[in-house]
Amino acid sequence: MEGFAMMLLFLLAISLFVRGSISEIIFEERFEGGWQSRWVKSDWKKNEGKAGSFKHTAGKWAGDHDDKGIQTSVDAKHSAISAKIPEFTNKNRTLVLQYSIKLEQDIECGGGYIKLLSGFVNQKKFGGDTPYSVMFGPDICGTQTKKLHVIYSYQGQNYPIKKELQCETDKLTHFYTFILRPDATYSILIDNRERESGSLYTDWDILPPRKLKDVNAKKPADWDDREYIDDPNGVKPKGYDSIPAEIPDPNAKKPANWDEDEDGIWKTPKIPNPEYKGPWKLKKIKNPNYKGKWKIPWIDNPEFEDDPDLYVLKTIKYVGIEVWQVKAGSVFDNILICDDPAYAKEVVEEVFANREAEKEAFEEAEKVRKAREEEESRRAREEGERRRKERGHDRRYRDKERQRDKYRRRDRHDYMDDYHDEL
Repeated sequence: MEGFAMMLLFLLAISLFVRGSISEIIFEERFEGGWQSRWVKSDWKKNEGKAGSFKHTAGKWAGDHDDKGIQTSVDAKHSAISAKIPEFTNKNRTLVLQYSIKLEQDIECGGGYIKLLSGFVNQKKFGGDTPYSVMFGPDICGTQTKKLHVIYSYQGQNYPIKKELQCETDKLTHFYTFILRPDATYSILIDNRERESGSLYTDWDILPPRKLKDVNAKKPADWDDREYIDDPNGVKPKGYDSIPAEIPDPNAKKPANWDEDEDGIWKTPKIPNPEYKGPWKLKKIKNPNYKGKWKIPWIDNPEFEDDPDLYVLKTIKYVGIEVWQVKAGSVFDNILICDDPAYAKEVVEEVFANREAEKEAFEEAEKVRKAREEEESRRAREEGERRRKERGHDRRYRDKERQRDKYRRRDRHDYMDDYHDEL
């Protein structure tokens, strides 16, 4: 039994060694102790009074209050922060970029994306103008824009994905995962579910297309695109055209009270003839010469020049968050850069073990918020009613004063009239 246990430990060690030798975690940030030493807050927009900031928190509701991220904390500001990471290249290996974000606020308008940066970056000046290699994540503005950005930089120019991708808009934690492979194919996952996939060649306008439709092509004269044809052996049955469309109703009888002098000669009504099949047509059969619907052929694009390193980013040295938000409150966490999609999946599953607890905390917070709003609304109604009553009381008081003044003026007028009469 002891030997069997030793064998299991040996196999486990071998499996861990093999996994470690074929995969690499380049950077992983859970924002635990010491995270401030790895991240540099940018002073971008500080001189203009438009620089935002981040605070270390799990947010207003969380499945685990000890699992903290960094949260944008100042409304209508530019928030920028970055971390230097071990330099790496994705040449000949898969790139996985993943992180979680919780949009606790009614964001109204703002971004929630992260960036991979190449070359030297002055982290204290990192901002919206800093070149990046990949920008990935949600961007929300009003009810119309709920976009998931995937912007890829190639030879100094940024190319957005052509597909319309939708992001999550609720107030719970969501994971966004971008996977780029050496064959230039990609996958985009939200909460471990694949939402989109394709190729850099087709879903970004980086290189000219490999193939073009031949606009000069014409359908060959002998191209038969009739799927069905008339049966050449079909023969109209003898007497077919003499079959009437209607026949006298065999069940009809002249009414007993029919008067030919007054009603005219009675005629048997007609009904559709069940023997009549309509005008004769040749039967349709499969066309033995059918070649299918003709389509404009594709030809090689003379302007296409392949780049086998299309998927290769410039050497990545930094990861950064740079967003502008009308209302702050987004919690960024669980940033991962690696070459192992399976490990990225495990991270999501680990964090989502507390998913139900987060939902319950959110629902409880919503109950408290709604109760507070209802109480504030009730107080506002009562205050309004009190003010209306006061205005009504003041109005009645003013009316009484005006009435008294009227009587006083009338009494003085009568007194003067009596005085003049006495004189």
